[in-house]
Amino acid sequence: MSYLFTSESVSEGHPDKIADQISDALIDNFLAFDPESKVACETLVTTGQVILAGEVKSKTYLDVQQIARDVIKKIGYTKSDYMFEANSCGILSAIHEQSQDINQGVDRSSKEEQGAGDQGMMFGYATNETENYMPLALDLSHALLRELANLRRENSEITYLRPDAKSQVTLEYSDDNKPQRIDAIVISTQHDDFDEEATMLAKIKSDLVSILIPRVKAKYPQYAHLFNDQITYHINPTGKFVIGGPHGDTGLTGRKIIVDTYGGKGAHGGGAFSGKDPSKVDRSAAYATRHIAKNLVAAGLADEVLVQVSYAIGVAKPTSINVVTYGTAKVGLTDGEISKKVESIFDMRPYFIEQRLKLRNPIYSETAAYGHMGRTPETVTKTFRTPNGEEKSVTVELFTWEKLDYTDQVKTAFGI
Repeated sequence: MSYLFTSESVSEGHPDKIADQISDALIDNFLAFDPESKVACETLVTTGQVILAGEVKSKTYLDVQQIARDVIKKIGYTKSDYMFEANSCGILSAIHEQSQDINQGVDRSSKEEQGAGDQGMMFGYATNETENYMPLALDLSHALLRELANLRRENSEITYLRPDAKSQVTLEYSDDNKPQRIDAIVISTQHDDFDEEATMLAKIKSDLVSILIPRVKAKYPQYAHLFNDQITYHINPTGKFVIGGPHGDTGLTGRKIIVDTYGGKGAHGGGAFSGKDPSKVDRSAAYATRHIAKNLVAAGLADEVLVQVSYAIGVAKPTSINVVTYGTAKVGLTDGEISKKVESIFDMRPYFIEQRLKLRNPIYSETAAYGHMGRTPETVTKTFRTPNGEEKSVTVELFTWEKLDYTDQVKTAFGI
């Protein structure tokens, strides 16, 4: 009996994602001028207002208001009609110094013994159902919104789009867990006002089905065969969507953790990523477990892998490492035996994660929309400025946890 599975995504203009992007822009600026910065920044956005809060230990000083405004402008909130606009919104900062009680558990005289910034469990997942080893429904949900954002910025084929949007894709799977077709697509996009609602709804649905969908199929040809004329489209199913963004819905950092990871596949430990420096294992260990899972699947160890790691605050060595292959392992070992071998290949102490994945660099703004996983590693040069006019250009590697740089070691260790 076939079954259905659904994942969702949200655009960079969604209020929660605005908050994530501001928090991660602050992280990048702190790390650019002081790589040892310890930061936990939360952002709230609502009608005409941004509130920044959190804890920081850093040697640098930043104009946090200007950083937030630059992010909002880049996303596209540049018109007063949106009731949330980059140049005019109020910005309140309540950022203060990090608690010494927390810091004493992280910093050590020997960097190798750096303790975990918090307790908790983190998960990484990978599947071979896509080229980037991500769950297909989530990959498609992200693709729809990335292309919708491209159409909004081009402002030529579709001219009425506003920044806030959500998508959802439902796939039909066969009994042997292979995706067969797209069953349903949901897209809700904010838009300019129309004179007549019925005309508006017909126009938006027609444009998205006849312009957006063909562009997605052309850009992602590996998924084109999944589209069919039986897809159920729900385009702006509630009707009018003029009031959106932070004016329509308050946004908070860390409220889209499933969009950020695997769309409901695998598991999630509950910790958000954005606004946290890599001493916070919620972030760094989640990246490290994704790195492990992806390299295991790419090496041919299994078709599907879930990796769990857990920590005690202030303690370097993980309290547990576990690998689950869902019965798809290609080697004659139990999951427990696989876990022991994995532990010997990947050092999961926080300092070694930071070094292996180059996490003490300003690489986080790019992660804050359209998912932290399944992205393409690349090297870029970024420029940052302080309020006193200091400018710094930094060349960094983005999405290092997506690199397939351990497959040979995995193959050797498991005799693949």
